[in-house]
Amino acid sequence: MTEPLLPREVSRAFDAFPLPIRRRLLDVRKLIFATAKAHDDDVGPLTETLKWGEPAYLTDATGSGSTIRLGPLKHSDYAAILFNCRTTLVETFRERFPDQFKYRQTRALLLNVSGKLPKQPLSVCLSLALTYHLDRRWKR
Repeated sequence: MTEPLLPREVSRAFDAFPLPIRRRLLDVRKLIFATAKAHDDDVGPLTETLKWGEPAYLTDATGSGSTIRLGPLKHSDYAAILFNCRTTLVETFRERFPDQFKYRQTRALLLNVSGKLPKQPLSVCLSLALTYHLDRRWKR
């Protein structure tokens, strides 16, 4: 299955990004949908919308995950995958992949816009985000 067509308002948000960042984040979008599909029983369909004017991916149907938001890192050439700063997601990514990505505090995983997308480690990170609340429910 390929990712769904971009909703009009989300497409406009992507179009506002500088071209190299847009291309990188559209690749991340594909990976988000592929990762969600791989965990379909737990994650269910994704809601694609805007949060703070940026593309965001939510697990509204199941409540399994934490919101994933895509955008440029201000004043830089990095593409950012943003997460709720009240989660332990970025901390977990740092522990698992200390040298694979750059990070911004507890909020973002940063990607270079050139070179090959690190699909395998990134899909692990996206999987953790899309199932974040499931993992926490089992630990209670």
